[in-house]
Amino acid sequence: MTEKQMSFFDKYLTVWVAICMVVGVALGKAAPQAVASLRGLEFGQGSQINIPIAVLIWLMVYPMMLKVDFGSVVNVGKNPKGLFVTLFVNWIVKPFSMAFFAWLFFRLLFSPWIAPSEADQYIAGSIILAAAPCTAMVFVWSYLTDGDPGYTLVQVSVNDLLMLVFFAPIVKFLVSGASNLIVPFGVLFTSVAVFIVVPLAAGVITRNVLMKSHGPDWFDNTFLPKLHPVAIGALLATLVLIFAFQADNITSRLFHVLLIAVPITIQVYFNSSLAYGLMKWLKLPHNVAAPGALIGASNFFELAVAVAITIFGPESGAALACVVGVLVEVPVMLSVCSICNRTRHWFPRLASN
Repeated sequence: MTEKQMSFFDKYLTVWVAICMVVGVALGKAAPQAVASLRGLEFGQGSQINIPIAVLIWLMVYPMMLKVDFGSVVNVGKNPKGLFVTLFVNWIVKPFSMAFFAWLFFRLLFSPWIAPSEADQYIAGSIILAAAPCTAMVFVWSYLTDGDPGYTLVQVSVNDLLMLVFFAPIVKFLVSGASNLIVPFGVLFTSVAVFIVVPLAAGVITRNVLMKSHGPDWFDNTFLPKLHPVAIGALLATLVLIFAFQADNITSRLFHVLLIAVPITIQVYFNSSLAYGLMKWLKLPHNVAAPGALIGASNFFELAVAVAITIFGPESGAALACVVGVLVEVPVMLSVCSICNRTRHWFPRLASN
């Protein structure tokens, strides 16, 4: 079987993020006044919603939402056990396990190097990161493990529907419980509306219109590939601005970046192993188990970055924690894909339908 490959941009995403980090920090140090002016462009005084970053994040999220077909949810009855495992890990285990790992490391194990106020920020950012199940990159991970694309679409679609309801209250509850920070529910609800509801609605409308006018083949193979570089470019531009806004924090807390990566990496392996193990226990086919494990472990880091910026500001420790999640995401998830591929023989040779 021919080995499947990620696109050039996706394969080296961690490299691009690292380059953006260097470029952003350099800009923040070389042109502090210009960066301060960009940081001051907000939707209303004190809203924390930076206009340039908001536009870039919307450009980043919109192409991902175009892939979501809520009509596929009707197919959930074909293999409900796999979906139940995914939802259990995504919404019951993952946010709470991340809150525990973040509290354990930032509040206790790393306390000699991290001040309590910094720990609060890193805990909040880690929770926000874990509370948003991955949407876009799951399609890449599923492709690399020969996952059932239709079932992957069902998993993503149902998760996006639940995200509209559960994301905001889970973040508020866990951040308030695991740290000394108070999350204003109004701001959190606004961020969900701006960064999920609006692009999701736009994506569904665009998808339905173009599917009817040009057909699914043109939509999937011509239109969507053209937008993918836009999403990646918007992501990288967003990171340049974030790193520029955080230039002083990063240069003074580079060691913290390494510390933040530790609990985030652990929770990825913990949740992917749990989901994969439950799929094996339930004797589900590999093309359902692999994407289920991957969607249970990866994060919708684009949304997480947007929410952290909206609530705590682009120069906050919470935003920094979410950005570290981007650095961790690609190499760690590629290793999970490799494990899934090497253990394919653990699962029965059955079709998902």
